[in-house]
Amino acid sequence: MDLTFTEEERRFRDEVRAFLEASLPAAMRHRLLEGLHVPPEDTVAWQRILFRKGWGGPSWATEFGGTGWDPVRQFIFEEECAAAGTPRLLPFGLKMVGPVIQRFGNAAQHARFLPRILSGEDWWCQGYSEPESGSDLASLRTLAVRQGDHYLVTGQKTWITLAQHADWIFCLVRTDRTGKAQAGISFLLIDMKSPGVEVRPITMLDGGHEVNEVWFEDVRVPVENLVGEENKGWTYAKFLLGHERANIAGIGGSKRELIRLKRIAAEERKHGRPLSEDPFFAARLAQVEIDLMALEITNLRVLSAEAEKRAPGPEASLLKIKGTEIQQALTELMVQAVGPYALPFRIEALQDGFAGPPVGPEYAAPLAATYCNMRKTSIYGGSNEIQKNIISQMILGL
Repeated sequence: MDLTFTEEERRFRDEVRAFLEASLPAAMRHRLLEGLHVPPEDTVAWQRILFRKGWGGPSWATEFGGTGWDPVRQFIFEEECAAAGTPRLLPFGLKMVGPVIQRFGNAAQHARFLPRILSGEDWWCQGYSEPESGSDLASLRTLAVRQGDHYLVTGQKTWITLAQHADWIFCLVRTDRTGKAQAGISFLLIDMKSPGVEVRPITMLDGGHEVNEVWFEDVRVPVENLVGEENKGWTYAKFLLGHERANIAGIGGSKRELIRLKRIAAEERKHGRPLSEDPFFAARLAQVEIDLMALEITNLRVLSAEAEKRAPGPEASLLKIKGTEIQQALTELMVQAVGPYALPFRIEALQDGFAGPPVGPEYAAPLAATYCNMRKTSIYGGSNEIQKNIISQMILGL
């Protein structure tokens, strides 16, 4: 694979940079680059800015309102956005349910749901995991019973990211309790405002409210909200999980955080010298950078597969494993770099404009919270242990 950009691709990169410089609000940029809390309003506002530019769907085909960019342009765009400090595009609509609706949904669903994802009008969340049904997703028990032109949905989903902001949730539900577990699952789109839907917050170790339980009590869902065929949801779920795992890798974000880590290491001192000159620390930093470069090449291979209309295969699991390990390593090194200044963690320090008493350098304030939050990345989207099983089955045939 030739990693040298063509002249046309370099012009595209320059166009993206110019757009970001002109269109990205300074307050958004500051919050992201300094590791502060990014409010949901930033996420929605940035999606709408992109939509007005015609870039609301960087990975979507033009027939669905997307840019039609090839994998290289998608890569350039995401890398430049991460480096500039844009809010992360909400993946649940753009990179998860959107591609599923495009591939398996009908024309009415295309017209109803896809434009509102692009415009930022609808915020989606993902309803997969349940208590005792996380990595073993096929054991899910949320039940959908068909009654005429509706399904009656009852059950519980957990670890639902940002459900408190969501307009819609895409859910795996059980529509057949006989036979093989995977063969009785369907893919439903559920309006979060429906009677019987309840969102209960889960407070995380860092004190934040990022994930939730979502309860369904006799929720009526129109049959027209079924994607594809009844009892074929496992097929659609596997397609979606490939996109999710590739997205979790977060390579652009890790490259940005690597730059921040180098800056911190240059400012921190050990025995009177910059920490970046400490041989042990420098060796660990170099290893993370090497791993990130290798992961970037693998990511390009996955993007090429997507361009050929192939669902991500075992490479997506490789991206998920290594990408999350790199993310965690970066936060560990940042905390190590600031030492005891990372200990007095205050959740308020993540808020823009925090004016509490300073404890160490300003950049140290959010690091402990970020470290705690990143512990989850090797678990969600299918734990890394499960990903290793997938790789052994798909590549080695074990």
